[in-house]
Amino acid sequence: MLRRYADAGEPLSCVPVAQGLLNRGYRLATTRGAYFLKQHLDAPTADRETIVRQHRATQRLHGLGVPVAPPLPDAEGRTVAVIGGHCYALHPWVEGRHRGGAQLTPAGSRRLGALLGLVHTCLERVMEPEAGPALPAGAGPGSGPDAGPGTAPGGAHRSADPEETLRLIGRLLTMVRDRRPRGCFDELAEHRLLERRRLLAEQAHRRPPPAATGGWVHGDFHPLNLLYRGAEPAAIVDWDRLGVQPRAEEAVRAAVIFFVQPDGRLDLTKVRAYARAYRRAAGAAPGELAAAAHRVWWERLNDFWILRWRYELGDSRPDAQFPAASALVVWWTREYEAVRAAFAG
Repeated sequence: MLRRYADAGEPLSCVPVAQGLLNRGYRLATTRGAYFLKQHLDAPTADRETIVRQHRATQRLHGLGVPVAPPLPDAEGRTVAVIGGHCYALHPWVEGRHRGGAQLTPAGSRRLGALLGLVHTCLERVMEPEAGPALPAGAGPGSGPDAGPGTAPGGAHRSADPEETLRLIGRLLTMVRDRRPRGCFDELAEHRLLERRRLLAEQAHRRPPPAATGGWVHGDFHPLNLLYRGAEPAAIVDWDRLGVQPRAEEAVRAAVIFFVQPDGRLDLTKVRAYARAYRRAAGAAPGELAAAAHRVWWERLNDFWILRWRYELGDSRPDAQFPAASALVVWWTREYEAVRAAFAG
């Protein structure tokens, strides 16, 4: 890989980066400095053409002052290397740390909302209006690959079908109850599945209609994809899910991930500060955020990606997210009007 780069130096060490569920990353140290080496493995986004589009977007965003870490071109000007059938890219190493919502002040929450608004408005300037893939709503660690929302004919994003969700709950309950030996996680999973089945029966009449396709979004905006240097954002990373999606829903989805507390409540003071700054930066109306909040609430009500990873795929890495994520749905349903007001007020 390094032989393709004239100025990268000789390799000294290559250490895996712990974060990340879908791709692999490494901190690569050379005689010239430190780099981030990314191996693209997530099948829907790991082809060369898709990665090149992401790279061009970050290069253009960088030119507009958005904090990103565009890939480094090799001696031939290419940013993607195909080695052994896999795609790799070399990025500058960004010194920084991740900050969750609990570590953000109200002022930091406003900066976060303004930053996402800047991303959306700048993407509108640098991307072709109708040239992108329509992303399923809720893709990524904040919601995940599940049998929830998708893309309906005509470019609209359909909301999750509660009948499909009830069938999924039945399948998951069977797998949970057949688990041997059973642990605390399995007990919690069964409790939440039964609870969610009751909630869906009560709330099924509130299923939102399909949402019209919005604009280009990052697609996976959450704390592990944003690096801070002090109180200021240093780099937005991991643009794998760059695509077309209702923009206000990404704003709500990001807030839910950043500002959820361990017991499942949202810090509504910070949500309000974040949402106001986002609306100003993106030119979004309060009603747009209110409608997005409803759609993301419905998405979460039908979302079981963590349980599907554990019981269908045998992958327990996201398990730690489940207690707060599953409690959030219950709390949000109870405090629906307060959450909606925080996004729209």
